[in-house]
Amino acid sequence: MKYRKLGPYQASAISYGNMPLAIEGRPDRATAISVIHDVLDAGVTHIDTAWAYYPSGDTPQYGEELAAEALRTWSGDQSRVTIATKVGHFRNFTDGRPTWGIDDDPDHLKERAHESARALGVDTIDLLYSHRPSPDVPYEKVIGALADLIDEEVASVVGISNANPDQIRLAHRILGDRLVAVQNQFSPGFRSSEPEIEVTGELGLAFVAWSPLGGYRAALDQALFEPFQKIADARSVSRAQVILAWELTKGPHVIPIPGSHRSATILDSLRATDLELTEEELAVLG
Repeated sequence: MKYRKLGPYQASAISYGNMPLAIEGRPDRATAISVIHDVLDAGVTHIDTAWAYYPSGDTPQYGEELAAEALRTWSGDQSRVTIATKVGHFRNFTDGRPTWGIDDDPDHLKERAHESARALGVDTIDLLYSHRPSPDVPYEKVIGALADLIDEEVASVVGISNANPDQIRLAHRILGDRLVAVQNQFSPGFRSSEPEIEVTGELGLAFVAWSPLGGYRAALDQALFEPFQKIADARSVSRAQVILAWELTKGPHVIPIPGSHRSATILDSLRATDLELTEEELAVLG
């Protein structure tokens, strides 16, 4: 495993997002714990979760509790592992269709952050994100709430998620080096975050790529993934490895966080850190 800077931490260049273990279609708890243990055994040192990772009929914070239990019961060096969580989202379950709602009220963000710390079993959260900007709350108030949570030692450092370049620059002006990461979607099928990759590199922030393989709940535009599949076939590796290796070339500050229900799948993905793409291959992939 290779490692990259994530604020004060050394995060595995490919880290792990535990949403697939915590929402609809999740495996049983014992299997989920086993997957996280296997990921940690493989050298992953950063787990990403969120207050809102829970399925219909369950209570909030399942993902946070799962991450905490997995780390607590792991036999390795727990001091090397950090857990990031996010506040500001909640789940809506209407007509049997789960959706995501936003609650960025600063007081509610603070309440959720305290709840997250308790679920994770810590006094201070390693890395706390605002999950998604709301059109109803001025963004500077959201960032002010994050600053307060650092001052109160509820969070060590903070990040923002699903943010645009202007929001990133605003957060950086307010928070300075207390802002360490931006977590946005990025994959072969979702390249519109390239401006955010550029801005985070300029400001010295980590860019944490969620859904880096294109997601598992919606059909992929296969035409966008075909060049990656051709290289994978020629190299006799998985398409996931090619995608993640390509994303790592986007900058030394880029940290993809794929998730998976199965150990075999995520362990295969982690091998991307050893896959070196040629200049010709990168030119094809763009």
